[in-house]
Amino acid sequence: MRNKAPNIRILTVRDQKVVLDSDLAVVYGVTTKRLNEQLRRNRRRFPEDFAFQLTAKEFEAQRSQFATLKTGRGQYRKYRPWVFTEHGALQVANILRSDRAITMNTTCGDAVGWTALVAW
Repeated sequence: MRNKAPNIRILTVRDQKVVLDSDLAVVYGVTTKRLNEQLRRNRRRFPEDFAFQLTAKEFEAQRSQFATLKTGRGQYRKYRPWVFTEHGALQVANILRSDRAITMNTTCGDAVGWTALVAW
């Protein structure tokens, strides 16, 4: 039986539909830290139209929508998030080694897009 699909928020930033790194990490079954680590190591695979880091101004403007602040020490985002366009979100499957990423990479193809992410 499949687990419940993760809640993915598709936002519009710089006139592009994007998904947050933290939401994408849930989809692929890894931590946000791990996803961003692999992004840094494979930066050449992610041109600006695949992934970009929010500016401080964009982050502050979207902060209430992200629900990033929680009570307690260490429960907030320390770094500006990365966001991924549809192509970037699918490209992430090529750099992660989680079971979900491998499944997504081998079964979904590039043409499926956001629908595939929401289904996972």
